Amino acid sequence: MKKIIKAAVTVTIPVMLGYISVGIAFGLLFQKSGYNFLWAVLMSITVYAGSMQFIAINLLTSGAGLVEIALMTLFVNIRHMFYGLSFIDKFKDMGKKKKYMIFSLTDETYSLLCSTNAPVGIDNNLFLFCISILNQIYWVIGTIIGSIAGTLITFNTKGIDFAMTALFVVIFIEQWASYKTHTPVLIGACVTIISLLIFGANNMILPSMILIILTLTLFQKQITKETYKMNKGGVKDEC
Repeated sequence: MKKIIKAAVTVTIPVMLGYISVGIAFGLLFQKSGYNFLWAVLMSITVYAGSMQFIAINLLTSGAGLVEIALMTLFVNIRHMFYGLSFIDKFKDMGKKKKYMIFSLTDETYSLLCSTNAPVGIDNNLFLFCISILNQIYWVIGTIIGSIAGTLITFNTKGIDFAMTALFVVIFIEQWASYKTHTPVLIGACVTIISLLIFGANNMILPSMILIILTLTLFQKQITKETYKMNKGGVKDEC
């Protein structure tokens, strides 16, 4: 088990650096909104929704109703439906761990689970499980640090919520450098820009996700051949 945890920690270091930093930002903002720091920690343990937790701060402080919060959460996180579809086969042998794997499937965890395989001699299911639980631990640690800091330090928190955007940018760059073929990324970027121009910033998420899935499905064979050729017969990208 120590070997599995050590391997998972090594893989999750980039997410650890990002999650602790962004978790601190969330904890600070939540505490500055007038809530006890324990609520911030509880949300990171039971909700664990990344960007949606930042949005939740505004919803809670503005007195939004449960229906409004539920609909906003659905639209913001509807991309997770596509994440789940791509992991149906990968999670089917997880047993009791399957429910937690589904719960903990954040954007960053999804990225790692797509691009990482267990080292030789290590159970792959346990390895993926450790990656998922470590990522949430990082997020909770960051939330605790930020919440406590918010109770002790007084300063202007304007702009701190940009930390989540910065984390996505870092992950994008890391994934770009890791994969030999950039066709899926270019497809995603182009479709997103087109969706932004057509539907606007407030309504682009769902259309862009649907169009990305359809486009990638349409060009799946071509991308697979391209990846196989670049890897010279090696292991193909899984996601």
